[in-house]
Amino acid sequence: MENLLFMVSSLLLVIFVMVSVAFLTLLERKVLGYIQIRKGPNKVGIMGIPQPFCESIKLFTKEQTYPLLSNYMSYYFSPIFSLFLSLLVWMCMPMFVKLFSFNLGILFFLCCISLGVYTVMIAGWSSNSNYALLGSLRAIAQTISYEVSMALILLSFIFLIGSYNMLMFYKYQLFIWFLFILFPLAFVWFSISLAETNRTPFDFAEGESELVSGFNVEYSSGGFALIFLAEYSSILFMSMLFCMIFLGNDIFSVFFFLKLTFISFMFIWVRGTLPRFRYDKLMYLAWKSFLPFSLNFLMFFIGIKIFLI
Repeated sequence: MENLLFMVSSLLLVIFVMVSVAFLTLLERKVLGYIQIRKGPNKVGIMGIPQPFCESIKLFTKEQTYPLLSNYMSYYFSPIFSLFLSLLVWMCMPMFVKLFSFNLGILFFLCCISLGVYTVMIAGWSSNSNYALLGSLRAIAQTISYEVSMALILLSFIFLIGSYNMLMFYKYQLFIWFLFILFPLAFVWFSISLAETNRTPFDFAEGESELVSGFNVEYSSGGFALIFLAEYSSILFMSMLFCMIFLGNDIFSVFFFLKLTFISFMFIWVRGTLPRFRYDKLMYLAWKSFLPFSLNFLMFFIGIKIFLI
């Protein structure tokens, strides 16, 4: 009975994430439209609400093409595996009912995020296209560089709350959010989240001027849709994680989901506002700014912990 409940609740969570991804794409197109002083999708249905569903039907019913020189099996399965990983990482969402709340949630998150690099690498390599390979190499270098700082920031929080369990963030933020105490850290975490999800101003995997569309250039119809879904699912997850770590995480309150929506909106806002960085600037930021910063904070937290003990 417990296993059945676990499976049903997991399935429900995945379905709701997929629906929210659909509406996140609509929100993005609307917000970008208003930033550029135009309407965005507004013809299909009331205010363009069914637009994402129409587009997903269009994408999945189109013919699946693949390059003759590609490595077919890995080319075909890498988008599926990419979406699977980005949905699997949602299982560490700290539910109060004991379905997904395991004590090593932070480690599980780091493992899933690190595995996501392989799907990008295989997608770029198996297409057998120079543009796709270049795009995937850029995306991998970027993701690996920023994962180091992200892991160090998470490690400093592990020292602070003394547990790998994400529910502890809720207990420690009952009276004051970590955002007020650690504002610089929240700012750096948000920038790392942008880089991890390949969003503007860090979207070098798809530098249109030189790489066409990056590692997914050879994908069409279903494969492209799956890569797209995986990216937006990870944006939502990173927003959820930001709310949980810095804004208190009472998941049963509507306020939590309003905060989550606002952070997702910030991802879109940044895309509509900032131009793309230069690639060497991105690496400079990761290794010469964020890494020393996160290491200093880690030493600071370890010092506090030793002092308090």
